[in-house]
Amino acid sequence: MSKTNKINEFQSQLTDVGYICERSLASSLVLMKSLQRPILLEGEAGVGKTEISRALSEVFDCKLIRLQCYEGLDVNTAVYEWNYQRQMLAVKLLEQSEEQIDKTEQEIFSKKYLLERPLLKAITQQKPPVLLIDEIDRADEEFEAYLLEVLSDFQISIPELGTIEATSKPYVILTSNGTRELSDALRRRCLYHYVDYPDFARELRIVNTRVPDIGLQLSRQVVGFVQNLRRIDLQKNPGVAETLDWAASLLSLDVSSLDDDIEAIKDSLVCLLKTREDSEALGSMEIERLVAKVI
Repeated sequence: MSKTNKINEFQSQLTDVGYICERSLASSLVLMKSLQRPILLEGEAGVGKTEISRALSEVFDCKLIRLQCYEGLDVNTAVYEWNYQRQMLAVKLLEQSEEQIDKTEQEIFSKKYLLERPLLKAITQQKPPVLLIDEIDRADEEFEAYLLEVLSDFQISIPELGTIEATSKPYVILTSNGTRELSDALRRRCLYHYVDYPDFARELRIVNTRVPDIGLQLSRQVVGFVQNLRRIDLQKNPGVAETLDWAASLLSLDVSSLDDDIEAIKDSLVCLLKTREDSEALGSMEIERLVAKVI
């Protein structure tokens, strides 16, 4: 099969599981799989970066393992920790049986007392899973350096057990909203794709696919309104998830066209505007102007 056909087929498979993407992203994901390289997906919040992992796990028919990053994320949360309660109970039982100290230590630091966290769990699966490292930009530089080491060798060292090598390499997706600059070393380790907001045609397909009961007239108006709204200087632009929420809310309010009930439209904008400043900035006249543009 030619590369072009392979990309088209993969793009079609993603569409079948509800993820509609541009061809360039499908191409990047095909390369991620064939080269067995992590991919860094960067873009604004709400453009569908995290959802890609769910779609991939369905296409590959494998487990999705997610590591949500945040400031202060450490090895105990991301990689492994010991089940201390079980270890203490085991120590008491072994003391009663008068086992030797070295045998006791060997027993309580065996794998059955090990709690696997996302990174360790991902490399010990029999079938390669999709490993989502979500919002890596929220983690600190120290954790990023540790992650780089794991992604380089796909093995994890545990002092009490030794080195655990990957049973199979996971499909690794890292996402970033760009809240801080990532290191050059991490970027070199990964393939890269910038995920932008969808254009009108693709967002319309997404809405009609995910909200199938919506009429074509309303779906076109909804997408046009949101696309125009993103051109305004808002603190937080609505993402695709907000577009879908708004479309569903209008259906629940029995709105078939945006000019049906302007007050209902204004009330439903809680699905799109997520800060006080944006809600106050978008006055009645501006809302009516945006509605008029898509009618």
